[in-house]
Parts: sequence; C-alpha cells; structure tokens
Amino acid sequence: MKLIQKYFPDLTEEQLRQFEALYPLYTDWNAKINVISRKDIGNLYEHHVLHSLGIATIVRFRPGTRIMDLGTGGGFPGIPLAILFPEANFHLVDSIGKKIRVATEIANSIGLTNVTLRHARAEEEKGTFDFVVSRAVMPLADLVKIIRKNIASDQHNALPNGLICLKGGELEHEIQPFRHKATVWQLKDTFQEEFFQTKKAVHIPL
Repeated sequence: MKLIQKYFPDLTEEQLRQFEALYPLYTDWNAKINVISRKDIGNLYEHHVLHSLGIATIVRFRPGTRIMDLGTGGGFPGIPLAILFPEANFHLVDSIGKKIRVATEIANSIGLTNVTLRHARAEEEKGTFDFVVSRAVMPLADLVKIIRKNIASDQHNALPNGLICLKGGELEHEIQPFRHKATVWQLKDTFQEEFFQTKKAVHIPL
C-alpha cells in the first residue's frame, strides 16, 4: 500500500480503504480461482495494482468518461483505475466466466459503484466507449481490429479517444503498423521500481 501512496499521495480515505482491501480479497479469491500467478500474489500492489495505474500517468479520465477494460481477468487494469477515477465509468469484459466472477465479487466487496462487468468475447461487446484499456491480452493489430467498433466519436479528454495498452518488452515490430499515430510512454520514467524497467503504455487514437 505504501507503494500506491508514494505515487498517488492525494487519495481520499475511501480510496485508501478500497486499495487496502484489495490484498486480502485477492489473496482469498486467488486461493479458490487462480487469477494471478500464486507465486506473484505477494507482489499484488507493484505488479498488478501500480502497473494498472500506469495508465493514469498518461491520462486523467474526466468525470463521465466511459472506459472498457478488455480481457480484464481478475479486474486489471479496470478495478484499480475505477478506484482512482470514481467519476468515470468502467465496463470490464472477459471471455472467462470464473475470472469475471472474481472481479465482480471484489468490485462489490469494496463498494465500487462505477463498474459494470460482462462475461463475453470482445467481438460480442457492441457498446461504445471513449477508451478501451487492456493489459497485453493480444497483439495490438488484432486488438485494434476488434475494438474499432467500440470507440465513440465524441471527445471528452485531453488524450484523443482510442486504445490504451499496457505492454512489456520489445514493441517495435508490434507497433510498426501504427508507427505514425501511436504514442509510447516508458513507465520507468514515473515508477522507479525494477519491475517497470521494460514496461510501457501505448496509446493509439482511433
């Protein structure tokens, strides 16, 4: 938790309570339904929560912004972002029912009222959103093809509507088709921990 407060010092009491509740909840649920590698659960705040909040280093979602988290798994990056931006609306989608169950239970347990969840494949989701966010669920070109239909045309934020992806490692080949419009941020420029050395946030306006 100290790690979250280090980079986000202005959290309200309610946000602190919600972030603090994540560790016992994920530990408990992960023992029943594996949504995070069992070896990695001890790194929940650094590898999952703070990593998810990397998106907040490139855009501060305005109130009323609609965001779809595609391939959310157990709720990343959607749940940490929904805590940080209580006035934005998050729709978490995953094709694996038991993962959506975990995300639903955790969102309900911490009292998130700005989150909806759906067990569905990306192709089945027809809603429109300002942004689609994702944590490395598939190659960028495949993702863009699927979610283009979901991006709304009306703009509300400083960053143009589109896709925001959290990625790691070598990206040059993957980003090639979008090289003239994609922007890449190095998370190590904000987060000092070793884990973030190769982590990036990518924005593709659509």
